[in-house]
Amino acid sequence: MRAARFHGPGDIRIDDVPDPQVQPGQVEVSVDWCGICGTDLHEFLEGPIFIPPKGAPHPLTGVEMPVVLGHEFAGVVSAVGPGVTGISEGDRVAVEPYWVCGKCPACEAGRYNICRSLGFVGLSGDQGGFAERCVVDQRWIHPLGDLPTDLGALVEPLAVGYHAVRLSGIREGGTAAVFGAGPIGLVTAAALRAAGAGKVIVVEPAAARKTKAAGAGADAVIDPTVDDAPDAIRDLTNGVGADVAFECAGIDAVLASAIGSVRPGGTVCNVAIWGHVPSVAVNDLVMSEINLIGSLAYCGDHPDVVALLQDGKVDAEQFITGRIGLDDLVSGGFRELIDNKEENVKILVSPKEVLG
Repeated sequence: MRAARFHGPGDIRIDDVPDPQVQPGQVEVSVDWCGICGTDLHEFLEGPIFIPPKGAPHPLTGVEMPVVLGHEFAGVVSAVGPGVTGISEGDRVAVEPYWVCGKCPACEAGRYNICRSLGFVGLSGDQGGFAERCVVDQRWIHPLGDLPTDLGALVEPLAVGYHAVRLSGIREGGTAAVFGAGPIGLVTAAALRAAGAGKVIVVEPAAARKTKAAGAGADAVIDPTVDDAPDAIRDLTNGVGADVAFECAGIDAVLASAIGSVRPGGTVCNVAIWGHVPSVAVNDLVMSEINLIGSLAYCGDHPDVVALLQDGKVDAEQFITGRIGLDDLVSGGFRELIDNKEENVKILVSPKEVLG
């Protein structure tokens, strides 16, 4: 079958690879759509980062680069292995793209997303969504029911935002500030709205993204190049500050603004993956007893996100800004998102077709 593989920075190739083999307890998915993630872009520009480099195979998959890319995907079940129950050929499904050890303290505590040997389908091995077919264990299969598979491909990024919102502890009716209206910031805003946040404030300087933030459910959008974000957020919250702020940009100054924007005893949830070691004014945390927490991916969140989409509580269609075929992955996908990032949210890739 055809699959896009990472061979090194700037080097993604459409290769012919062996068909995946379905083992007991596994499900084969014929991939309809796979989204391009910011993590994929970082790997393309600067990798390998999460991808296991030559000479250092991943501890769970035993695979080193080149690896098959793509972790935001959905499709139709094309085969089931012995022992699989409740899943049938023809079912529409989304995939939770993990490899976990199942035996470390995090896994045993049910927090498998912080497994000490964590790997991602589409980053850590020979399976991924930028391929015609993919095989995963049944536990990672999430039925979509009547949801179309293009929306199914958005379950994974939405689950990132949903998990962060859940982890933050925000209460229904609470006030939240989201710093950054890139893809993760936008889905975090949408998840906040679906979770019943009383007021959602987005901080974003780019004009195109500010427009998208309003569509994602923001009650107010602040341009930090025009207004001081912490002051503006206090003005919008009767001088109190937000209950929770979400850092979705990975920029030191943005993290500082997020810390300065929450009420005393509030919470700052870091969702971004950072490309450098940040500088943090820890005394700002201490003097107001601010909780600074990290949120990684998702853990048990996919079924809830599927239900939100099925119930129409999240308008996910708005996040799809392009559809391409696998052969256009680099020029029409990666380069488009890098060179025109303010105009795009999610570009979906079909491994099966050449799309015009």
